[in-house]
Amino acid sequence: MGTLGFQKWQGAGNDFIIIDNRENQANWLNQEIISRLCDRHFGIGADGLMLISQVAGYDFEMQYYNSDGCRAEMCGNGGRCIAAMAHELGMIGKVARFLTTDGVHEAKVIRPDWIRLKMKEVEKVEEVEEVEEVEEVEEGLSNGVFLNTGVPHLVLFVDSVDRIDVEALGRKLRFDKRFAPAGTNVNFVQVNNNNLIIRTYERGVESETLACGTGNVAAAIASEWLFKTGFSEYICHAAGGDLKVTFRKESDVRYTEIYLEGPATKVFEGRYLTP
Repeated sequence: MGTLGFQKWQGAGNDFIIIDNRENQANWLNQEIISRLCDRHFGIGADGLMLISQVAGYDFEMQYYNSDGCRAEMCGNGGRCIAAMAHELGMIGKVARFLTTDGVHEAKVIRPDWIRLKMKEVEKVEEVEEVEEVEEVEEGLSNGVFLNTGVPHLVLFVDSVDRIDVEALGRKLRFDKRFAPAGTNVNFVQVNNNNLIIRTYERGVESETLACGTGNVAAAIASEWLFKTGFSEYICHAAGGDLKVTFRKESDVRYTEIYLEGPATKVFEGRYLTP
């Protein structure tokens, strides 16, 4: 029996196991083991797991897995946390350029515990009609906004997020046939000018999380797109903390220079007993 070193990080309550895999010491991990590591009762406990790996032409590669052990394209809070860990390890200075499944990202270390991450450009935003599940709770609400901010998100605007059963409605909409076969993340958003209160049901975690970086980005862009606010900066309030989203609107459906900014904190580090 051996051991596997890891660090635990969190960004606005969205927590991750991060493993330094530059010497390929964690290549044996599979879906079952990753799911076990993320289990909050029988493992370390986390919303997801990431590997920092070497890749030519970039500071590092981020390989992200949801807590169900399945590979995902991107995680905004995860990207900020992995950049903070890379900075702590001396792999990067104040800036990083790294590779993920959804493309290339840049990160800036504002402070060791405060990271600004450049996100994927959004080139398609569409309205989703007749979301009957939410209509039952929010009278008169029928439409949502669907977009991809690295991973797919359905954004629904409600009068009060406190009235929403995020677990029940989120699970039902996550598997809606309109988003098959990949499914979607589901965000419930309460708007106050450019301040958004957000609750998110995350695909792959299959539960509500304390924050979701790509979900915050999706909520901010969807708010500007649907309500034509003209805002280019939003403060997003999640249960685990606040995040800032900024962007540039190029057209009715294209958004560029998208940045997600907020805390990234090391919780602890340790070694996990391996089979």
